[in-house]
Amino acid sequence: MNNIVKISPYLWEIPQSGAMQVPGRIYASEQLMNQIQKDESLKQVANVAHLPGIINYSLAMPDIHWGYGFPIGGVAATDAHSGVISPGGVGYDINCGVRLLRTNLSADFIRPKIKNLVTTLFNAIPSGVGSHGAIRKLSRKDIRNVILKGAGWAIENGFGHSDTLNFIEDNGCLKNADPDMISERAYQRGMPQLGTLGSGNHFVEISKISDIYDETVAARLGLIKGNVVVFIHTGSRGLGYQVCDDFIKVTLQATKKYGINVPDRQLACAPLDSQEGKDYLGAMRCAANFAFANRQVISSLIESVMMKSLTMNPNDMGLQLIWDIAHNIAKIENHIVGGKQRQVCVHRKGATRAFGPGSPDLPAEYHDIGQPVLIPGDMGTESYLCVGTPKAMLETFGSSCHGAGRVLSRTQARKKSMGRNLYGELAKAGIFVMAQGKSTMAEEMPDAYKNVTEVVNTMHEAGITKKVARFTPMGVIKG
Repeated sequence: MNNIVKISPYLWEIPQSGAMQVPGRIYASEQLMNQIQKDESLKQVANVAHLPGIINYSLAMPDIHWGYGFPIGGVAATDAHSGVISPGGVGYDINCGVRLLRTNLSADFIRPKIKNLVTTLFNAIPSGVGSHGAIRKLSRKDIRNVILKGAGWAIENGFGHSDTLNFIEDNGCLKNADPDMISERAYQRGMPQLGTLGSGNHFVEISKISDIYDETVAARLGLIKGNVVVFIHTGSRGLGYQVCDDFIKVTLQATKKYGINVPDRQLACAPLDSQEGKDYLGAMRCAANFAFANRQVISSLIESVMMKSLTMNPNDMGLQLIWDIAHNIAKIENHIVGGKQRQVCVHRKGATRAFGPGSPDLPAEYHDIGQPVLIPGDMGTESYLCVGTPKAMLETFGSSCHGAGRVLSRTQARKKSMGRNLYGELAKAGIFVMAQGKSTMAEEMPDAYKNVTEVVNTMHEAGITKKVARFTPMGVIKG
């Protein structure tokens, strides 16, 4: 990757060469680019540029790091009629995403109660590998309804209120989900796991609103400096993993069948208009809907726990959804390409939608401010809320970063954590954490990630998103 060209202070380009269909473009500061060049993710950006039907650029956000096929933090749009769909461009945790809820509670009120509150949440929301049991084990018929209705199923079954659907991407349900494309193994894995957090970087976090950068937008969202918000970060659990695993095998065969040449077998793909491509999209939408329902159930569990722990009624607590955003997703969307509207399939792998003001996909309440973009840190680092911009619609197919991005592998992080008391370090910083085990704490320690502020500032300075608020963690539960 010695031929990278610096386009502007926050944008770099890998020139088109060989069988690349388009150039690669990376949003990064000088400091972040120095970190990015230490792994193979830039090579993956170039590899993605070989996909048939890819449009404009193979894109990478500043949180980019090495992933399966696509880099995590990668975005690629392919023509919806002549392009391809790649499971590696979505990832194993389909619709891993983030939900942000505001409250009427001040951080000063919550801080003396944080240990008890986090402990109660930890006991109520199952976490860790294979976690289950948040609600009754669902039947196969129940799961079929979940993957058809998404967050709406959860609300129909008493987990939350219908007015929240307006503030979930795609109203919490992707259309044209095909439950017949879900394998029996995927059904079985999903049946006990609705309402569970999972492992790895998934979390529930209670945070303080520490800074407001845009008073007008913050006021519209009900954010008050010094108050408390709640983040939820999780996805489609074992069901989504199984869907990806099943269809990687299908698309490996499809790549051969349709004579598609890609430089990495992990970029296995199928034409969007092929049966294999349609089948994957139908199954992926099912997994995405499971994830929307999962976050909705967890939100309801959190509200119940907080009301009981704080002896409060819903009105006083004021827990309200600001936005629920998907990353690890592929969507058929309309975008302006070359001055004309064009239907494309946008792969967002470890990237989030960042639609600007005026988008018809936004609720009326956000139509003039742009879509909220949620960028969480991890345990010991701050998180941010931004909004999408018109420039994002022109340059990145309305996409932005989804987090800080790893700089250490999980193995490297475990080695670096040896001999350290991570719980104690976080406690000194005023953060109470509960996790299922020491390995999770080690793998997800703050040192394992890039500087999330540098990542967010990069997108802000590049004009892709606009900063609205910064949050600092008070209490966290981890898988």
